[in-house]
Amino acid sequence: MDIQQIRDKIDQVDDQLVQLFVERMGLSAQIADCKKANDMPIYVPAREREILQEVAQKAGPDMANYTRVLYSLLFELSRSYQSKRTAEATPLYQKITQSIENTPKLFPQAPMVACQGVEGAYSQIACEKFFKSPLIMYFKNFEGIFNAIEQGLCQYGILPIENSTAGSVKKVYDLMIRHNFSIVRTFRLKIDHNLLANKDAKLSDIKEIYSHEQAINQCSDFLASHPDIKVITVENTAEAAKMVAQSGRTDVAALCSHSCEELYGLKSLADSVQDKGNNRTRFICISKNLEIYPGSDKTSIMMILSHKPGALYKVLARMYTLGINVIKLESRPIPDRDFEFMFYFDLETSIYSEEFVQLMCELDDLCEEFKYLGSYTEVV
Repeated sequence: MDIQQIRDKIDQVDDQLVQLFVERMGLSAQIADCKKANDMPIYVPAREREILQEVAQKAGPDMANYTRVLYSLLFELSRSYQSKRTAEATPLYQKITQSIENTPKLFPQAPMVACQGVEGAYSQIACEKFFKSPLIMYFKNFEGIFNAIEQGLCQYGILPIENSTAGSVKKVYDLMIRHNFSIVRTFRLKIDHNLLANKDAKLSDIKEIYSHEQAINQCSDFLASHPDIKVITVENTAEAAKMVAQSGRTDVAALCSHSCEELYGLKSLADSVQDKGNNRTRFICISKNLEIYPGSDKTSIMMILSHKPGALYKVLARMYTLGINVIKLESRPIPDRDFEFMFYFDLETSIYSEEFVQLMCELDDLCEEFKYLGSYTEVV
């Protein structure tokens, strides 16, 4: 047979496969009705393992693994369809619905906001992108931001979560596991790191550079070109600028924003020294209460999955079957739990979509534990 004849044969097989698939899903719907009537679980792992073993044997050695993959996806489609058919509004979905109804239509303009660092920090610059006239309270570290939100000292908090050059801010992810909060908005801030020093300083005289570890990572090429300069990590880029100004020394400098130049009476020895010109940091705005503003099209969740093969695949497969785009996946070890991880997902889906509703009603079945972190828009 030539290639066209083979393709014609494939088309005929596909016609049969489609008909059989539709028939199988119809039978799955009947199974779902029986399970609902008898208060039976949708997921029966022993039954699935038995079928996978049988179909792999029927397929033969060459096709066994391919058949297992095919049927694993088929089971996921079937479970999703059954869950949709039997779904009832969960407490989480009811909470989300109430938040959508009760959240004001306009984002606040002048709230009390917690930021890490001191005046001139990138968190402050991001804060002023979120809010028109914020009242800012500064904290020494990231944990202070979470505590301020939980204790009601501030209505919102601003935290860096990832950078396009240096990657995720792992300290923030670790704190997210331990604290309760909701993400209400995100923003990607263009980052320009500049080498600032006191007025009489020269680049050739600099012996020490202070900055935050993320900024140091983002300027690795520049720092590598000055191997004799000692690099010292501090809590915040603006704090680094403040330290340089207060020292009065001409042999120290800070990697920080241009706003620190005028603020602390410094001068720039080198502008935009980050490795990449398009260097951006994504900041999240968090609150104690769940707030979902109109047009929210991104959702963040955290999950603890069982420590066994295929656990993450099942979650991703379910999201795939629902047509939900996973735009970020991060894993962090859970403190005091050996070889167990918390998985962080950023999802792209409208809060008004049927797929979002279905996923929120199915989360309990997908993992051991989960935390819904909020739905929001990203400011541009």
